Amino acid sequence: MEIRTEDAVQIIDALGGTNAVARMCEITPPSVSDWKKTGIPKAWLKYLRLARPDVFIGSAPLPEQEAA
Repeated sequence: MEIRTEDAVQIIDALGGTNAVARMCEITPPSVSDWKKTGIPKAWLKYLRLARPDVFIGSAPLPEQEAA
């Protein structure tokens, strides 16, 4: 499951942009750019939340957290 694309754009921008996120995740910038269109994959979203919790303070819970 992925997050909404609007949220993906906001998260990527808050993390410093496409290139910064690509460096954090050790993937190519075009892959991160695709996330802006398709949403951030769940595993990468979890990684980004752990790596930069400051960006996610006050954000919506992950889908599995909503059911809890």
